[in-house]
Amino acid sequence: MQTTLIVIGVIIVAFFIFRTITMAKMKNMPMVSDHEKVLTLTEQNFQQKTKGKVVLVDFWASWCAPCRMMAPVLNDVASELKGNSYVGKVDIQQYQSLANKFKVRNIPTMVLFKNGIEINRFVGIKSKEFLLKELAKVS
Repeated sequence: MQTTLIVIGVIIVAFFIFRTITMAKMKNMPMVSDHEKVLTLTEQNFQQKTKGKVVLVDFWASWCAPCRMMAPVLNDVASELKGNSYVGKVDIQQYQSLANKFKVRNIPTMVLFKNGIEINRFVGIKSKEFLLKELAKVS
């Protein structure tokens, strides 16, 4: 019985140590600059920049570690897109009204627009391959 309690205690301590280290790495992850093809979307330009195009819009915040993890993936996606497909980003801290308008409750949330109309949405971390496949379906 005592051995079982000791083993359980060691597992719990190891879990919390692992969790603490992982959270510290995510929190200290550096910000990545946006690729030149990534559209910066605001309340003023949102309609114009999504009209007549296919745009994958990332709703993000600088304090969100998963959002920072998605930045390089979105840069890769933007660099591979051709034609009338784009990646756009909305900082929900600056443009909270856009997040409210599109009912964004969790971040990162990526909303796929075609001609300014929402087609699909994805919440959480997604792979480059997944995003390119979803964009190809709509293009």
